[in-house]
Amino acid sequence: MQWSVILPLAIFVVIIFGIGFWSNKFVTKSDSFLSEYFLGGREMGGFLLAMTMMATYGSASSFISGPGVAYNTGLGWVLLALAQLPAGYFVLMILGKKFAIVTRKFKSITLIDFLRARYNSNAVVILSAISIIIFLFASMVAQWVGGARLIESLTGMKYTTALFIFAVVVLVYVVIGGFRAVALTDALQGTIMVIGTIILLVGVVIAGGGIDNIMSDLVKENAELVSPFGVDHAYSPAYVSSFWILVGVGVIGLPQIAVRAMSYKNSRGMHRAILIGTIGIATIMFGMHLVGIFGRAVLPGIELGDKVMPALTMNVLPPFVAGIVLAAPMAAIMSTVNALLMMVSSTIVKDIYLHYIKPDSSDEHVKKTSFIITAVVGILVVIMSLNPPEIIVWLNLFAFGGLEAVFVWPIVLGLYWKKANKFGAMASMLVGVVLYIAITQFSPNIFGVHSITLPIVCGLITFVIVSLLTHHKIKEAPQYI
Repeated sequence: MQWSVILPLAIFVVIIFGIGFWSNKFVTKSDSFLSEYFLGGREMGGFLLAMTMMATYGSASSFISGPGVAYNTGLGWVLLALAQLPAGYFVLMILGKKFAIVTRKFKSITLIDFLRARYNSNAVVILSAISIIIFLFASMVAQWVGGARLIESLTGMKYTTALFIFAVVVLVYVVIGGFRAVALTDALQGTIMVIGTIILLVGVVIAGGGIDNIMSDLVKENAELVSPFGVDHAYSPAYVSSFWILVGVGVIGLPQIAVRAMSYKNSRGMHRAILIGTIGIATIMFGMHLVGIFGRAVLPGIELGDKVMPALTMNVLPPFVAGIVLAAPMAAIMSTVNALLMMVSSTIVKDIYLHYIKPDSSDEHVKKTSFIITAVVGILVVIMSLNPPEIIVWLNLFAFGGLEAVFVWPIVLGLYWKKANKFGAMASMLVGVVLYIAITQFSPNIFGVHSITLPIVCGLITFVIVSLLTHHKIKEAPQYI
């Protein structure tokens, strides 16, 4: 037990609990439980919106696995990671004001509410709900594993004990506080993530004797570590280019990110969030992945990629400072987990239970059901996390791709193209998800590009053709489109 490292993390967790309990008073007193619990009453300003988007997007992959992959494959992975820099910009600029206005007119609380109102199709709703539950479960497993491995590295506990502790902390404050607790803790967590990244990067550079010395050491070991294409030319130009679809433009299709674009207060807040969020994401993605590859010159011989970042932190920083810095990956993981938990819970409660099982539920019954479902989902993810994969980034990226293949075009074309209809949306979703799973399983690097590329292209073509062929069967799009 390294108590000097653990103490700052313990203080951080106590603060998180405090925010959850404080937020609970808004949940219990709100006139609209669903809007408050799942959207925080749509009251987020610019800084809060930027932090919650950044904290939701920055996850175990960014702080634990990403640096581990960079450690093993070199600067090529850092280049790939920088594709994430404009993610928040794309989401808020493309969805932006129109998405916020339309979802308010539709009185949408979840992404599926928007799709239901836009396409008026049970098939679209059910396929959307199934996709969210399946792929977000995979993503949550990655986060749970990351949190448990971090606690395991710090305390020497068994993996299962660390997993249980992490799960209890997250579940308590998310179940009690709802979206407002998630957003407020994201503000704290996002700030810690940026500060922690800068401190660790500076610490690693100093420990390595400066950037020139680090680069010389890397070249001596293997010149391909400083190549843009990675060790053994793992990243071709086509793959690097197509990766921008997965973690750049395609982020629009991630439900947990898109829902943020319907929860802000006004357009001024949105514009501030674009600026703050882009700077924050750039700092985290560039800094943490650079830490990974620079760390190879400082601390060679680490076998498990997911342990690179904790090992570097505890070796190059004083113990108490290391504890503060390690609050950054903990913050990243917790913030992503709570966003995913809220998304899955709202899908089950709002989009399935209240529409197809018990539509006449009282407000009190909805409250109890929401609390129970959120807790049950969390427990199921813990069970699924008992057998962790070696490097969690691949599980997380698989979930990203699956959600994007399903949702990018129904959201974007549904918002901006009046001829978009339920037949086109359904066909696009099916083609996208089936093709994505098939390519991922049987030919991940088909044509040398990332496995998300063909599903996105084919999904667009399918959507447009089917919508044009069936346009005469559908009434005009809702007046707000």
